[in-house]
This record gives sequence, C-alpha cells and structure tokens, in this order.
Amino acid sequence: MESYSLLALTVALLGFLSPCLTRLTPRVSFLMGSPGRRLTHFRSHDVSNTTILLLSEDGDVLYVGARDAVLALDVGHKDAIRLRSKLDWSPSEKDLEQCSMKGKKMADCPNFIRVLQFLNNTHIYACGTFAFSPRCTYINSKTFTMSLKSDEGRGRCPYDPYQRNTAIIVDGELYTGTVADYRGNRPVISRHLSEGRRVDLKLDDTLGWLEDPTFISSSFIPNEEKIYFFFSEVGREYDFIDKFIVSRVSQICMSDVGGQRTLQRRWTTFAKAQLLCQADSELPYNVIQDIDILPPAEGAPADDTLFYGIFTSQWSVNSGRSAVCSFRLSDIKSVFSGNYKVLNRDTLQWSTRVQEKVANPGECGLHNASDNALRFVKENFLADHSVRPVGRSLTMVSAEHNYSHLTVQRVQAANNRDYTVLFLLTESGYLHKAVLLQSGAHIIEEVQVFEQLQPIRSLKLSIPKGVIYVGTSEGVVRVPTANCSFYWTCPQCVLARDPFCGWDPVSRSCVLVSNTQISLGQDIDRGNVEEACNSVLLTHRARFGPNKLPVASCPAGELVSVSLNEVVRLQCPAASQLSQQQWERPNSRLSPDLYLHLGDGSLSFVATPTTLGHYLCFSTENGYQQTMAIYHVKQKSSPKAQTPSTYTWPRIHPMPTTHSVARLRPGPGSGPGLHTSAGTWPKITETRQRETEPTLSSRDTRVTTRQVNRSFTLWTKESGQEEAEFHDRVPLLSARDPCYLKELVVVSVLLVLCLSLLITMLLYVIRQRCRSRTVPQAGTPTRDLDRRTPVEQEARRGNQFLSKHNGQAVHSGQASGLVCNRAPAGSNGHLPNTPI
Repeated sequence: MESYSLLALTVALLGFLSPCLTRLTPRVSFLMGSPGRRLTHFRSHDVSNTTILLLSEDGDVLYVGARDAVLALDVGHKDAIRLRSKLDWSPSEKDLEQCSMKGKKMADCPNFIRVLQFLNNTHIYACGTFAFSPRCTYINSKTFTMSLKSDEGRGRCPYDPYQRNTAIIVDGELYTGTVADYRGNRPVISRHLSEGRRVDLKLDDTLGWLEDPTFISSSFIPNEEKIYFFFSEVGREYDFIDKFIVSRVSQICMSDVGGQRTLQRRWTTFAKAQLLCQADSELPYNVIQDIDILPPAEGAPADDTLFYGIFTSQWSVNSGRSAVCSFRLSDIKSVFSGNYKVLNRDTLQWSTRVQEKVANPGECGLHNASDNALRFVKENFLADHSVRPVGRSLTMVSAEHNYSHLTVQRVQAANNRDYTVLFLLTESGYLHKAVLLQSGAHIIEEVQVFEQLQPIRSLKLSIPKGVIYVGTSEGVVRVPTANCSFYWTCPQCVLARDPFCGWDPVSRSCVLVSNTQISLGQDIDRGNVEEACNSVLLTHRARFGPNKLPVASCPAGELVSVSLNEVVRLQCPAASQLSQQQWERPNSRLSPDLYLHLGDGSLSFVATPTTLGHYLCFSTENGYQQTMAIYHVKQKSSPKAQTPSTYTWPRIHPMPTTHSVARLRPGPGSGPGLHTSAGTWPKITETRQRETEPTLSSRDTRVTTRQVNRSFTLWTKESGQEEAEFHDRVPLLSARDPCYLKELVVVSVLLVLCLSLLITMLLYVIRQRCRSRTVPQAGTPTRDLDRRTPVEQEARRGNQFLSKHNGQAVHSGQASGLVCNRAPAGSNGHLPNTPI
C-alpha cells in the first residue's frame, strides 16, 4: 500500500511538472482524392484484410497476405497497381464448422495470413490462423504456386487473428514471437526450420520469462549475429497494485543451440531490458506501439544503428498523447552487458542484491557453459538498468495525433547533410511526413490515406522506388515519399523544409534533390527564404505604411464596388497552415473599432467614406512575407434602388461562400491552402446594400444581403488621383459616420406603443364578453311577458328605450342565444340577477 501511495504521489507531482507541449501542426494537408497529392489505390471486391506486406528485392512486386488469399501485385507502374496473381488459401467447410463449435465467431474463422517472409531466392514462407488451427506453407515466388502439403503452425503463428505477432527469417530459419496455445496463455519466442546440427529452440516454460506480452517487431543485426525482439508486457519488477505495463527489448544469439543437460532445446542467451521513453521531470510513455530500425550512415559503425518507436502512456495525465523515442544500439548493448536482477522463485519477486557473477547473461556461446552457469542465466535474465532514449529526451511528442505505425528513412539534402524523415500513420487515417531538426520535429505534410477506421494497418517503405505502401483492411495505398512539384515558387519550396526537394533556378521549379547535381535552393534547418532563393520572385513584397507608397504605385488588384453602410468581407487565403494573415492599407491603420479580423483570416467592416480605399493582405511564415490578396474598395458611381431581403442588423461573423479557400495552383506569390482542391484563389466580397440611394444619414439605413460580382482591373494613375481626392475629403466626412442610436430609440417607442394598444384591445374584448352575459334574452315568449308584474314590464320598456337611445335597438323577435354557466338566461321567467 505504501508503494501504491508513493506511486500516486509521484504521478501527481510529475503531472504538475510536465511542461506545455509544442503544438505540432502539419504545414500542408491533403484530403483523399486531392489533385495536389496523387495516390494509387488497389481494391477488389473479393479481397480484404490486406495488411501483411512483403516487397520484392527489385521493388516491382508487392506480396500481400490477405484473408483466405496471398496476392502478388504488380507495382512497377507509377499510375496503377495491378493484380498479377492470387492464391486462394481458405479453410474447408469442416474446418469452419469445427471453429464454430469451439465457440468462435464465424467472422474470425477464415484464414488470416499473419506471417509472410522470403525463405530463399525461390520460395516464400507463409502462415495463417486457418480457423483457429494455424498452418504454414511454401510458395514458389517464380511460378506463384503453393506446396500441396502444409505444416502445423503452432508456435509460428497466432490462433487469434487479432493477436499481434512478429516473425523474421534469417539464413533459412524462422524466428517468431507469438503464442503457442489456443487460449493465448503461452507466449513464446522460438526458432523453427532449423536443419543439420542446429535444433529448434524456444523459451523455458518457467514463469517470469514473459509476462502477458504483446509482440511488436523483430530485427536482425548482422554484425552482432543477434535477433532483437520488441514487445510490451506486465512489469513484475514493480510492486504495484495495478498491472504496470513496460516496454521491452530482448535478444537471442543465432548461434545458440541450447544446453547439454540444463536448458536443453531452450534459449541460453535470452535476456531482456526495459525501454524507457521518458524525458526529465515527465511521466514515461510506457506502452510501445510500433518500432522501425534505421541502419547507420555509410561509413559509420554498426553501434550507431537507431531504433525509432512510437509509445503511448498508461497514465491518465498523458492520455491521448503519442511520443516518438529513438534508442541507440550501443546503449542497448551496454545495458545487456551490465548487472542483472535476481528472481526469487518462491515469491516471484525481483531484487537487485549484489551477488557473485557466475556467468554473463545474454552472452553468445553459453550453450557450452557448465550447468551452474546455465542455472545462473536461467534465473538472471532481466537487466538491472533501463535503456534510455538518445539524448535522454523525446524525439517528438504530439497531443493532437494518436500515432499507430511508423517507418523511418535517412535522406541526404542539397547541402550533403543527412536528415531523418519519419512517416507516421495516425489512427484517424492520415500519413504524416516529419523531418527531425535541431529545433524539434517539423511536420511537412499530412496525407489522408483512408477514411474509415482500420483495425489493422501496416507500412512498407521502398527507398529505391521512393514510395510507401499502406496496408489496410480495405486495400493497399501507394504514397510517394516526395511531392516536390506541388511547390510552384522558390519561397514555397524552401518553406516546406523537405529534404527531398530543392529549388532549381534553371528550370524554375521544385525538383528532387537526388535527380540533379546542380546547386539547389534549400534550407532545411532554418527555412530562410532570403538566402536560399537569392531574392528571386520577391519583387512584390512592398508593404503599405505612412508615406511609403503613393496610391498610384500599387500593383494590380480586385475592384470591389460597394454602397455606403454595406457590410464588406474581404477574403485572404492562407499560404499554409503555419502562416498568419494580416491586413494593411495605405496611410491608415486598421482600428479595431471599425474593422473585425475573422478567424479564417478575412477582414470585415462597414463601408463608410473612412473605410473606402485600398487593402492589402499579407501571409507571414517563418519571417517571410508574401502578398496574398489586393483589393480596391470603391463607392458605386450610380447605385440603383434594390428591394431589401431582410431588415435585421447585419451579421459580422463569417458567412458561407460557394468557393474553396485554397487551390492547387495559385498565381505568383500565393501558397498552398489548408486543404487543396482544383480552382483558383477566391477573392469574395460579401456586402449589405440599402433599399434607397445611400446617404450619410443613418436614420434610413436598411440592409440586405447580396454578392458583388468579381472583376479584376489595374489601378491607373487616374484612379489613384481619385483616391487621393477622396482621402482629402475624409477628414470632413469622418465625423459623420453612421450612428444607430436614434433608430434604436424609435423602434423601442414603437414597440411599447404596439404592446399598449394590444393590451387595451384585449381588455376591451374581455369586458364586452362579460357585459354580454348580463343582457336579457331577446324573443321571450309572450306568455312570459304577461306574467311579469307592472314594475318588471316598466323596467323592460326602460331598457329598450335606453338601447334605442344608444343606437343599439333590440328586436324582440331575435334571440341572442347567450348561455351563462351552461343555463339559458331568464329560463325561470325572470330577468337575470333580478330578485324573484
């Protein structure tokens, strides 16, 4: 209990100490089907769960493990992915029936391919779940035919298609990490297909070697002659009440053949250590999701091999975040060559007490060691220290995106420096391309590769072809690693900070760095446009300001004709998702009392003599500023009367338009939008127009909604002189800006009068109805009149006289039909309310 309380306190403290995360926003975003990012899809109505990918050595054939089938796809063409061959490998009706009798869903009983590896130059080794009875087979890669006899797949492939596993073939031997029983309770790391003096090996069944693991990946290090497995499991070395998940790296030696008497047919070189993806004063990201290996640069030692992994957190403080950590091979080897924890077999508790070191766990060649040494390594296989990330810090961390898979590539830029590029797949279906810089990670772009959530996905990188294959449940998507042609200007090519791309001043285009030998404009570290582009295409960066530019010297823009008191909205498209828009006008500042800057970067204001004139929109990114839109707002020369469609106060917030905000190919000085689509940069003006001819008086202001037709014109000296004359009149007219206080008072008074009149009429109607109940019934039978006393008859005649005097004579032959309290008035022969 004390340990649990200490853990809770630590979590709380570290949660407060955790620094604010830097928001990682992709610079450009491409929706599925965008013409700015061409993708190639492969789908077939009879093929699903295409998630296991294997690429041929020449990169022209992609082998895919799917549901009940193995596919050979022709990926040698840039514009299409074609199905070359298909091998059906499905369970029989009897196998499916037995699977259903075991209590499994029929949707889980087909054969899901989970292992697909090259066995040699001529054959592929494949394993599948096969109705919860795993089987393996050999496939001839030349003829694409399957062997008639299949092998039992227990210990090589999982039973359950949803259980993760890993497999790798080295020198014709299969090394796997999976479960070896139907219920999934016996995790095992084993070797199969051994021949000659080598024998198949697996882990000892003793508790503690693996604790409910989830296998992620496996890698072969040639110089070390070792296989490294990456997985997550329950950390028994931590004495917590709840299960604490830890990420592990384990190793085995390929030369291991097991002990002679102790650990026969068991691994003698197995060792594992904790991978700690944690920054200082932060909680660890303890659950590994995926990992990929980055070989060392040319000429560098093998110890510089890096492993990049995606990690999530078990702690609620870091819930929803994903972190990327990198681990160096030299650090992993150092941890495995250090001290090891001691496992008490009676209590299954780990300790770090100092003891005599009989053997070095994890060292190759222990199969020839004594029984005493083998017993020592059998009980001491957990390294005492954890493997820390490179630089003791996180490579990148994101609170907005939940990453699930990654692949990594080293790219040589135009300055001959190497940069690490990560391709990260999000749970929401986007592929992020990020470059690692000294200042942190920079996400160059995001590409939507699938719309619906996919339970199982995979990535396969082809460096020679420059493409990434994404395997999903619905099909395969091919994504080029570079998209240089999208950047149409030198500033945009430089601001992308893509190591793949550079600006070619000769062809005036953004090209692949690997395809040219000339000096290219590029600045990955800083993104400095001035230095990289050498002031090319920067001639229209003049800023407006007091006494800087005369009106007549302004460049071409869009003319917007408006009437006074109209609400004008000027659009300003964004160059990228990292840019910021700002507005300026000549010899004037944009007062917040008159102008409203909207969230999409547009500018809204009411057309008055003060607000007429020129407007210039800039987009600033990384210190570079470019002109995105130029407008000339001018009063109509002869406005026509127009029937208003509404009399409500104009709404200032952004209104919907029928045009896209971004485009694939804007003109010079523009940049990529938030989401690309075909078309042009829109410059949309939304206005409100009065019913009658506009004047400076605000009493008659009525507004209606319409859209001004767009027309482009050059600003000439004449128009500039007109603008200058208009500015001369601005001081005289600025004091007469419209004020709507009088209209508000008038409307309020009218509303009060209307309500008073309505209440008076309602009271009058109620009074009339109540009086009508006391009026005597007309048309009373004659015999009733005869029975009245002389006094009653005299009163009757008096009432008639009064009625005639008021112009409301009552005819005796007409019955009113009024009923009071559901009884006819005077039914007893007497007047109502008259004593009998």
